[in-house]
Amino acid sequence: MVDRESVPGLPATSWAVLGLLSHGRELSGYDVKKWADRSLGLFYWSPSFSQIYGELKRLETSGYATSRLVAPETGTRDKRVYRITGEGLDAVRTWARTAPLDPPVLKHGPMLRLWLGHLLEPERMREILAAHREYAEDMRRRAEADVADAGADEAWAYPRLTLTWAERYYAAERDLADAMLADIEELETEELETEEPETEELEIEKPETEEPETEKPGIGKSEGEL
Repeated sequence: MVDRESVPGLPATSWAVLGLLSHGRELSGYDVKKWADRSLGLFYWSPSFSQIYGELKRLETSGYATSRLVAPETGTRDKRVYRITGEGLDAVRTWARTAPLDPPVLKHGPMLRLWLGHLLEPERMREILAAHREYAEDMRRRAEADVADAGADEAWAYPRLTLTWAERYYAAERDLADAMLADIEELETEELETEEPETEELEIEKPETEEPETEKPGIGKSEGEL
């Protein structure tokens, strides 16, 4: 049994690849990449082919995995497949139980752009949020399809739960994008109302009426009238 002190400080990518092997199947590097894209990529990240093959070699050197060459079903080139060892299974189990849990780090590109909204045109902000909404909905559909593909395989019970979480997460991202689009429209309406000039009532000056002059007695009369 591997204790906490004996587990080497492998990078997260190593533990992720070892975790994919922990389901008991023999996997090639291509298989690992495929399963990573369809599971890890929806809630963590999906390593590149070069990372995967580098980690498989590291795990084999550490005694956590073994490999063998098998004849391909098609083609002429043999392929190398990997299987987890008992020591590797103990190590990844111990890591999952005892390793410090890093909190999620949120780096939200669309929100960074929205934060700089005072530098953008409203139409550009709407385009950014609409594109993010489309991305979130595509990812939600992808997670939904992967949940269905996982089926009732008991070995994939917990990975299926993480895929269900991913489906809910991207649905929430889609709905948040819709809410932000509505918020932007409301903000623009408020700004327009604030910018409308106030109409002042013009006072119409009434023309001054001249009072008729009163004639003084004896002025303007002829001598005969006096």
